[in-house]
Amino acid sequence: RLAGSGGQGVILATVILAEAAILAGKYTAQSQAYGPEARGGSCKAEVLISEEPIGFTKVQKPTFLMVLTQKALDDYGHDLPENCVVLADESLKKTARTLPHLTQLPILRTAQEKVGKAMTANIVAVGAINALLGLVSQDVLREAVMLHVPKGTEALNARALEAGLALGSHKAAPAASSQTKNKKETAAS
Repeated sequence: RLAGSGGQGVILATVILAEAAILAGKYTAQSQAYGPEARGGSCKAEVLISEEPIGFTKVQKPTFLMVLTQKALDDYGHDLPENCVVLADESLKKTARTLPHLTQLPILRTAQEKVGKAMTANIVAVGAINALLGLVSQDVLREAVMLHVPKGTEALNARALEAGLALGSHKAAPAASSQTKNKKETAAS
């Protein structure tokens, strides 16, 4: 489950993760929900990725939650399973409860300062998520990103992806080991 505000590219991020799963030969299902206001309102998107056929395409108990805004955490950070890995932007200061598998990374700041465009935060997040969870190979992820970014922005988005992969690789061990325990269940992002 990925959540943020409308305009942050959360839906595109789950589409890219689903595309990467398909390219890697995995089963996947993707869905999204957002408020009536396109930009600034709450936005949630989900993707199921599995080695096995998916029988029910709705995420019931996410094994992973990524939040980019405090409102997203407040709206979607409750009733999480104990083993849910949570990735939050470093700007979030208040958590609804203690999250045992919480990782905070400078996703928004990395997009703005290192990549040079705040609008690439979703691609930075995709890279960080894959580095944390090891969903697909980096080459497959790069291919999926390039299939979904606008023409003329390939170099910018490639930089964003690399920045996200580097960001997530520094924190990969705890999240990846927790995610490994969930391999028998359908992996949900």
